[in-house]
Amino acid sequence: MPLNSLLLMSGGLIQALQLLAGLSFLIVMHEFGHFFFARLFKTRVEKFYLFFDFLFPFSGLLNFSLFKKTKGDTEYGIGWFPLGGYVKIAGMVDESMDKEALSKPAEPWEYRSKKAWQRLFIMLGGIIVNVLIAIGLYMVIYGVWGDTFTPMERVKEGIVVDSIGNKIGFRNGDMIKAIDGQPVAKLEEVSLALILHKKDGTINVVRDGKDTTFPIPFGTIGLLLKVKSTPVAARTHAVVDSVIPKSIASTLFKAGDSIVSVNDKVIQYHYEFNEYRMEHPDTSLAIAYVRNGKMDTVHTKVQKDSLLGLHFTPASIHETYTPIQAIGKGFHATMNKLKIYVVQFKLLGSPEVKVNQSMGGFYSMGKMYPPEFHWIDFLNLTAFISIALAFMNLLPIPGLDGGYVIFLLFEMITGKQVSEKVMEKATTVGLVILLGLMVYVNGLDVLKIFGVKF
Repeated sequence: MPLNSLLLMSGGLIQALQLLAGLSFLIVMHEFGHFFFARLFKTRVEKFYLFFDFLFPFSGLLNFSLFKKTKGDTEYGIGWFPLGGYVKIAGMVDESMDKEALSKPAEPWEYRSKKAWQRLFIMLGGIIVNVLIAIGLYMVIYGVWGDTFTPMERVKEGIVVDSIGNKIGFRNGDMIKAIDGQPVAKLEEVSLALILHKKDGTINVVRDGKDTTFPIPFGTIGLLLKVKSTPVAARTHAVVDSVIPKSIASTLFKAGDSIVSVNDKVIQYHYEFNEYRMEHPDTSLAIAYVRNGKMDTVHTKVQKDSLLGLHFTPASIHETYTPIQAIGKGFHATMNKLKIYVVQFKLLGSPEVKVNQSMGGFYSMGKMYPPEFHWIDFLNLTAFISIALAFMNLLPIPGLDGGYVIFLLFEMITGKQVSEKVMEKATTVGLVILLGLMVYVNGLDVLKIFGVKF
């Protein structure tokens, strides 16, 4: 479908298509990770499916495919039940619960006949690939688009805070020096430092010319994870950086103009001008500005929800990276996102983070994508979901990769292999738990759609 046709679709449909494309790609690549290591160790893979060709987790119900093709020993297909995907590895207790095949003597090409360390790599294959995909996508983002950030040394006029920043304890004009005793190099790293803060953490700022230290209040992590936004921004003077072509401002202002007042209200910083515009959305404006040392005033009226078209000079800078540098940036970004996800998971159910507010199903995942398609946003979110899939699959729940890994580690440490009957029962319990979790999180989404607040 041409991109211009895609852009004409409704925002919700574009979000849904992005989620479908991103998840399908990640599922196929996750299963390819298992497939790759299975083939590497000469293990037969009987099926490779995107989505399930049965009513998950009941492998014997509604067995049919939307598409399938056999090549070599493997049947490749697309199932009808869109809740993931799977590879059926010969001689392994998995979602298919093929007990008949497991009742026969082990063959050399089967999973159960391989060494424990080989089976471990087969099980970790999907997780490894998901992490590599995240690194690769972030590498592409940094390599193609670079990075825009704000070094603290450029925050010369202090910060501007939103309502969340105020609750944390920041004030307009603060110069941030350290969080938990550690200097913060970039303004964009403030949220990460606050999310990862230690117990009894503190924030050090310069306020009104004096060093001020205050505690990070309880609930800060929950606030930041809920809004997923940066609570602080750089405070800059109201100097025009650029104007949007054919906008109202395009005939009134030029780059370098310095706004000094609007309707006789003195303006020093860019946020003061923006706040005035929001507080007076349908008002005639008398804007005084200085150009080349001379003051002048323009009169205009901007209708409610209309765009004036001014961009003020930012404190941020933009950097581009070589392919080698982009690899390092991709790895660093992946580790930071993983840290945030682990912290969020640890806090589930704690007083600081409510489960029903921080969890969601396909609807919540789809809402993460913007209503308009942009490659950088699509790749960013797909990379983050890849990290989330890697982490979730590593959880020690039977039926997930992490459950099999626990059994394999037990075998490698003790030298005793867990019996297939125990594996079957554990897998059955794990699959039921997973189904219940899926019903729960998607049920939360249904309640959110109908306006239920938690």
